This record gives sequence, C-alpha cells and structure tokens, in this order.
Amino acid sequence: MLDQYQIQLTRMLEAEQYREAKELLAFLLQCQGQEKRHYEEWDSLLGWLEMAFPDDTERSAGAEPDAAENEEATMREQLLKPPVQDEAYIHQVMYIMQHHPMMDQQMLALERAVYIEDGQVTDTILQWLNTETIHPLLQFKALQCLRKRGASGLLMLQRLDEHVELEIEATPLSLDEFPQPIGRILDRTATVAETDDPTLPHFARELWKESLEYLYGTSAYRWMLHDNDETVDCYAAALHLTLNLTVYGSANDDDIRDTYGITDSLRFRYEQACRTLRGVAMLLQSGGDEG
Repeated sequence: MLDQYQIQLTRMLEAEQYREAKELLAFLLQCQGQEKRHYEEWDSLLGWLEMAFPDDTERSAGAEPDAAENEEATMREQLLKPPVQDEAYIHQVMYIMQHHPMMDQQMLALERAVYIEDGQVTDTILQWLNTETIHPLLQFKALQCLRKRGASGLLMLQRLDEHVELEIEATPLSLDEFPQPIGRILDRTATVAETDDPTLPHFARELWKESLEYLYGTSAYRWMLHDNDETVDCYAAALHLTLNLTVYGSANDDDIRDTYGITDSLRFRYEQACRTLRGVAMLLQSGGDEG
C-alpha cells in the first residue's frame, strides 16, 4: 500500500495538486510502522511544499467551503492554462495524451486539455476514445475532461471486455458525484473499518475511488447501483476484505462475513463482488494495462 501512496503522491505533484499532496503527506506522517527514512522524506517534502505553496490560511480561515473550492479551482486553472495556446502547444498536449508511454503523463495532458480553447480538441479526444484501446482509468479521465469541456451525448466504449454506453454529461467529477448507493457502500465499510484502525477509512476511500473509475459503466458497476441493503452489504464487505488484503496482506473472511451479515443466501453475490474488487486492486498495484 505504501507504493500506491508514493505513486499517488507523484501523480499529485505532476498534476500540480499541491494542496492535495500536502494533505496526503500530513496523513502519511500520522501513520505508524514505516521506516524512519520515509518519515524524514515526507516531512522534508511537506516543509518544502508549505514554503513554496502556502495556503494563506489566515486570510481564508473564515471563508465558506464553496468560496475555498472556487479559489482552488481558479488557482488550478491558472496553473494548467498557459497564457499562450499556439498550435505547437496544442499539438504537444494532444500528442502526449495519445502517445506518451507513462499513463501519469497522459493523465496530466488530459488535465491541461480541459483548458485548451480550441473546439477541435474535443473532436480529437472523442476520436481517440472511439478508435484506440485505452486503459480504463485513462478512459474515465478522458470522459471527465470531455464533460468539463462542455461535451455531451452518448459514447459507445469497450471497457474491460464489455461494450458500454455512457452519457458524457453524467460522468462523475468527484467521488461525491457518484449515485447514492455508491456512497452507502463506502460509508458502510468506513464505519466498520474505523473501529479496527482509524487510518483505514482514508485507504478505503482511495481504493473505492480508483475501483469505481476502473469499473465505471460495466456490469459490475451497474450492479453496485441497486439500492438495497443486500447489495450494499455484499460490496461493503468485499471492499473491506480487499482493503485488508491491500493494506495488511491478509484478511479474515469469516469475521468479515459475520460483521456484514453475509448469509448463505448472499454468499455467491459476495464472492462475485470480492473477485471483482480484488481483481481491480491487483491490476492497480501492478500498474496493469488492461483496456
């Protein structure tokens, strides 16, 4: 799990998400059981970020959450939107998006593409999605980019060996924008996991977010949307099991089934959910390139 957080931290820095990077570093410094050198590296990096990118907390301490979010969005746009968007810049961003060997750089290019004031960029992204085999996480990022650019309509995509139909304008831009049953599953897991380890809800949220982005639009995702207690219990238990395997390397399946009330009648559905989430977690850990 430490490797995953190091990768996540690198992504944040590359995408110039300095506030999020500082929050993650502060969280990691509170965790126990890591080597001393890791804490020294995190503390040093956090100190540099605090100096280079201060939050100006005194000025914004009394600000409303919406105002703070708007301010962050404005700053982000300033960082990602260059004053000059000539043909060479647009070509470079589009080339990196489609051809760079590192997915992190492709993600960053999509972040920059949101702010390019050229209508052909939207057409280029749509054509790329329709003609190339693209990693599921990169597909989802492209859908978010299209929505932010004001695109709409239906897209037929190949995701995890399934043909799926997606509305661009319905693409969630954050974890909170996913449908209510998705939030119920995470809340259920976080409530139970917190009693074992207060740091687990944070890990659960990140694992759940990436799993959703990976599975978005597939049959497994559509099953999660069934707003009933049985589905919530099955996926919440499966998320907890996958979380323990990811963080600790082991999990007690019997205890988890008892805690979440997974009866014999739910056993098959629970095991299906476990296979789905464990499969995604393994691909995420290995940097899998399934399209």
